[in-house]
This record gives sequence, structure tokens and C-alpha cells, in this order.
Amino acid sequence: MPIDIIRKFFQLKSAAGILLLTAAIAAILVENSFLSDSYAKFLHTSISIKISDFGIDKDLHHWINDGLMAIFFLLIGLEIKREIVQGHLSTREQFSLPAVAAIGGIAIPAVIYISLNFGNEITTNGWAIPTATDIAFALGVVTLLGDRVPISLKVTLVAIAIIDDLMAIIIIASFYTSDLSINYLIFAAIATSILFVLNNRKITTLAPYIIVGILLWIFVLKSGIHASLAGVALAQFIPINAKNSSDHSPLYKLEHSIEPWVNFMILPIFAFANAGVSFSGMKLNLLWDPVTLGIILGLFFGKQIGVMLFTYIGSLLRICKLPSDISWAQYYGLSLVTGIGFTMSLFIGSLAFTDPEYQTSVRLGVLIASLLAGVLGYLTLRLTTKPPSQ
Repeated sequence: MPIDIIRKFFQLKSAAGILLLTAAIAAILVENSFLSDSYAKFLHTSISIKISDFGIDKDLHHWINDGLMAIFFLLIGLEIKREIVQGHLSTREQFSLPAVAAIGGIAIPAVIYISLNFGNEITTNGWAIPTATDIAFALGVVTLLGDRVPISLKVTLVAIAIIDDLMAIIIIASFYTSDLSINYLIFAAIATSILFVLNNRKITTLAPYIIVGILLWIFVLKSGIHASLAGVALAQFIPINAKNSSDHSPLYKLEHSIEPWVNFMILPIFAFANAGVSFSGMKLNLLWDPVTLGIILGLFFGKQIGVMLFTYIGSLLRICKLPSDISWAQYYGLSLVTGIGFTMSLFIGSLAFTDPEYQTSVRLGVLIASLLAGVLGYLTLRLTTKPPSQ
């Protein structure tokens, strides 16, 4: 009986979002309990891998953020490639609406955050934190509504989140890299060239790609560029077509193989390692801290304003238009849901600020904004949609 319950839970479309939320709550509870010191020591446990003079020495927290998240970004990269080549972003008409919405959902939150932190070089570095959308949480909220929500609205949300993730990848590569090592960049370029050759020769066996991809991850990690970008690069070379029509697509095969691991293990582990906010000694004025306030206003207000404003202007200019079965009221509910930054916002926050002093502000801002966006987005969509039978 318990096994059947567990099986049914993992079959729920909202299961990934529920697990993610559970992991975040667990992190907050542990951080504010007698286990807080053990929690910190556990995350800072040193793990080393050495072969002769070459080695990687990082604590568990960095292995999670640099290692496991590279697999998450591999999945994101596979989704982006599939959608652009064969999916919901493969034509101009399909691409225009989520692209316009995503640009607005990035630009306005960034402007709001920067305006509140203008003049402070350190805190301004966090401008990209409120620009992100957590696709797992956002979809989890929408799927809780079941068939009430039109399929086209779900597809639009996924497309916006995918383009949002693509922009986040570009932002990370452009603004959140440390000192670069030319030698390791050369090694990374060689590994990328090998992936290109494998793809060009139409090699559809996944093993060579994975082996070279691991080497690419090591070289990128050592180069100073964030290692998660290796996952995105690898994804672009995974063949989408099989040699024979009867065979499964290598891209689809890899995507479906790692998706459960990402949704049910990697993202909850990341949330548990990064969402712990200590309320000990926390004062109410922390809510008015420019970083916290910039993230809350950017994610909650900036996202909805950016998505709605840019989409409306785009529709007036005939650049894009809403699907016929989506009302502007429903689309507003979608714009609220894009304010759930959570995983991606916390991830960018960990890159923007290395000082623990700012991490509390980042986590508090992200959690408050994501909670507000999720709850109000759910309620708005529920009020503006009706079950299919009605």
C-alpha cells in the first residue's frame, strides 16, 4: 500500500514542485533548529578528487552548485534545443510571444533592482537575481489547476521559462565568471570541437558524448567560467535525430533519462542546500534592505509588469498575439506565476554574492517573492478559468 501511494505521488505532474517546496521548508526548519551547526558543517564538508598532481577540491555545497546543477543545465539545454528545432519555438509565430514576454520579464525586474541599489557596486552585482523563473515551481503551480488551464497557456508558460533560462545562461556566462585560465579554456575548446565532430559524423551513441562532456565540465570548472555552462554546451551537440527511423532520438532518450533525477533529486538537494534562511536575530528592517527589497519588488512586481507590458506593446505592433483560447485575465495569472524565481534566482544569487552577509537577504527576498507570486498566481488563474464541463 505505501509503495502504491509513493508511485502515485511521483506520477503527479506537480510532484516535482511539491518536493522542491518540501526541501526548501526543510532547509529553513533545519537552519533554525538545534541542527543548524551540523547543517553548516555538512554543507562545508570538503570532498577532493585527485589524480597525480591534478585535482578538484571543493566543499559539498560547491559540488552541488557546480556539479549537480551542471546536469540541471544539461536538461535545460536539451529542452531548449528540442523546442527550437521541433517544438513550440520552431516557428516565428510560436517564438514571438514567449520571446517578447521573456524580454520584458527580464528587463523590468533588472531595472527595479538596479534603481534600488544604484551607486553600490557590490549590491548592484545582484541585478540578475530577480530576472529568473523557476520552471519546475511555475509548472507545479499551474498543474495544480488540472484541466481548468488551457493547454496553450501551459505551453506559453513553458516557452517563456525556457527562453528565460536561455537568457539566464547568457547572463551567467557574461557577468558571473571569475578570472579566466587560458590553458583550460583551450582544453574546453578542444573538447567542444570533439563534440562537434561526433555530431557532424552523426554518431548517435550517447556514451562518447557523455565522456567528452565530463571532460568539458572539468575544463570549464577549472577555466573560471561557471561549470554549469558545460551542461548547456554539451546539450547542443546531442543529436536530435536517430540513424534509423525505428530508433529513439538520442536527445529524447537522454532528456527522459535524466529528467526524473533532476526533478526528484538534484533540484530538491539544491533547494535544501541553498534555501536555509536563519531567522535568528533577524530584524524587520532587513525587509527594507536594498537587496531584499530589490529582489521582492523585481520578482513579484517586475515580472508581471514586464511580461504584461511587453506583450501588450508587442500585440499593438503585431509582433505577437495571445492564443485564441487565452484571455488577458488568464495571461495576467501566467505573468504572476513567472515571478516564482526560486531555484534559478537562488543559483544566480550564489554567484552574485560570495559574502554570507548578503546571502540571507537573497534567500529572504527570493522566498517571499516566490511565495507571493505562486499563491496569487494560483488564485488568479483559478478565478479566471473554469473546468472544461462548465
